[in-house]
This record gives sequence, structure tokens and C-alpha cells, in this order.
Amino acid sequence: MRTDLIRRTALTVAGVAATAGGIAGPALAAQAAPAPASVERVASVQAERRAAGERQLDVRYEAQPNFYYCGPAAARNALSVQGKNIDVDTMAKEMGTTEAGTNSINDITPVLNKETGKADAYRSVEIRTGKADDKQTNTLRTDIVRTVDNGRAVVANIAGTTTDTDGVTHSFEGGHYISVVGYRDNGHTVKIADSANPDQASYWITVDHLADWIATRGYATS
Repeated sequence: MRTDLIRRTALTVAGVAATAGGIAGPALAAQAAPAPASVERVASVQAERRAAGERQLDVRYEAQPNFYYCGPAAARNALSVQGKNIDVDTMAKEMGTTEAGTNSINDITPVLNKETGKADAYRSVEIRTGKADDKQTNTLRTDIVRTVDNGRAVVANIAGTTTDTDGVTHSFEGGHYISVVGYRDNGHTVKIADSANPDQASYWITVDHLADWIATRGYATS
């Protein structure tokens, strides 16, 4: 069920400019060649264990082709860790994406379930408050660790401005969708795959910052 808190999203003007720059250059060429169905991997071996309390998923990254496809692109990048290759135009139709964006995470979760092949692989979780509290942040951390350990990525609907662990600012005041594809420090820091700008395709962020970025919206998790 949709709520007023999980609302329609679209990139800001800054996001549009960043994405447009990617389209003009070799942004889409950065993606790896699609893997054939025969090499789809079992979820239990999909996550690469690095050090204690750290895992990263193998993402076949693709930048979004326009300013309003962040929802389909985030879902496509998330599903790529399962070895799946789904056309973003097809996903956009299934999600009801328009130039105003994708309405809510509740439009993305059913598509993730369909493409994963399990009706209950994903569920939507809302952070209804304007700022995440400790319980909501801990729930998000637990959800990310569990989902990544299961060989799947989390898709999050975010809005506003945050700073990653390198001190780089990421601003999407009008809203945006991203994928969470890894974690370290037992989930206190998480890895983002961001379709908006191939020059910032991947970065790390604290789970506290991510929870506040998601606040008033929601995410799809196992």
C-alpha cells in the first residue's frame, strides 16, 4: 500500500546535469557485457567475503539513460548481482515510471520479487519519521547485512543531501533511488551503487547517514 510518506521521486536539476553528462560520454559503455543465463550464480555464493564483518556483491553497473529512470536503473543494478540482465525500459513499464519518476518503493518491490523468482524475496520497509531514530537505523543495518549475505542488494528511495566516507556530498533534493551492494564494519558502513553519475558510481556511506537519507521514504529488503 502506498502512503503519503513514500512519495514520487525525481532527480534534482543537479542530478539531471550529472546524468546528462554521463549520456554524452561513454557512461553506458562502462557496464560489463551481459552474463548468459548459464552463469547465473546461486545466492549463497554470490557475496564475496572480504574481512570479518565485510561483504561486497559483484555489480554489473549501468548508468541510468535519463533523469527519471533512477528507479528502474537502481533495480537493474540490484538484480545484476544475481546474474540477471533486465532491460530498464521493460522495468520502467512494470513500475509505472514516467518523467515524474517512479512513485514509491512499493512499485519497485514487486518487480524485484518477480525477477528474483520468489514472491517473498523482497519486502518494503518505511522510515516514516523525518529523521531516523536508533531503532530504525539498527533495523536498516540488520536488513542490509541479511540481504547482502543472501546474495541480494537493497534498493532504497532517498531524498536530500548526505556526505560519504570520503567527504563527497551527494544531493538529491527531489528524490532518488540507489542500490546498497555491500557492507563493512558489520554493517555500520555500506556500499552504494548509484546510477545517476558514472563518475560517482560507487561510494561508501555510514548506515546512520543512509537511514536519515531514507527518512520519510522506504527501502526494499529481504
